[in-house]
Amino acid sequence: MLLRILDILLPIFFIVALSYAYARWRGVDMRIPNRLNMEIFIPALLFSVLAQHRFQADNELYLGLGCILVIFGCGLISWLVAWLWQIDSRTLLTPMMFKNAANMGIPVQVLAFGSEHLSTAVLLFVLTNVLHFTLGAYLFSRRTDWQDLLRTPMIPATLLGVAVSLWQVPLPATLLTSLEMLGQMAVPLMLVGLGVRLMEVDFKLWRIGLLGGILSPLAGLAIGLLLVQILPLDKTQVGMLLLYSALPPAVINYMLADHYQQQPQLVASMVLLGNLLTLVTLPLALWLALPPV
Repeated sequence: MLLRILDILLPIFFIVALSYAYARWRGVDMRIPNRLNMEIFIPALLFSVLAQHRFQADNELYLGLGCILVIFGCGLISWLVAWLWQIDSRTLLTPMMFKNAANMGIPVQVLAFGSEHLSTAVLLFVLTNVLHFTLGAYLFSRRTDWQDLLRTPMIPATLLGVAVSLWQVPLPATLLTSLEMLGQMAVPLMLVGLGVRLMEVDFKLWRIGLLGGILSPLAGLAIGLLLVQILPLDKTQVGMLLLYSALPPAVINYMLADHYQQQPQLVASMVLLGNLLTLVTLPLALWLALPPV
């Protein structure tokens, strides 16, 4: 199982490291690529994925509730840690609350439980994404206008994709193919942006970065272990919630921090170290999540 997890994680680390090395060699301005990603590529990814999946809301209601409780529970713990350590809560809360449910969560959950549970993994991603770009963006910038958030392309793309899925609206194959091609650029470009941003990381602050990298999966897993004792979930849902709980901070946290200029170097450090630590945290989560053979 560890080798299967490495097959997922190592390409991510390779892209980040290569981007960092290239940025040190050439120097890269990521402002325009990041804007294209947030306004074109990520919305295309969200819509194309959501529109083509069929959700089973009745069977996944409690799993969705568990996902939301993990997010808010991590937020509460992170707020207490920020208060005790005198860290800016706007910097710590969002990376700790919103996990890498897309480019890491979905493949790990599908590998563990099979492709027949892909739609469930996507549901967890949808819930995380909607809260991330509404509540998460607000936490980064307390002055954010909610109407402006709704005009952000990622939010209507998510809502429209869910609507198309629920109402089973037929879409032209050409449109879907075009959106899928655009969406395939989103995750690699997020990782490239993270690698470039690491050029600006202040390693004097590595302790806080390491704190964030450890806090997100361990706090989440502790909350997940409590929730699976309370919520009426089947064995597969228990495993999926535990895996979700142990995920590291999402890469896109760095992009939001950069967009709102909320200590992006520190957030990038948390994201990188958190994803590196998945070499330890995800095998632990899998050991807890998978039923005995």
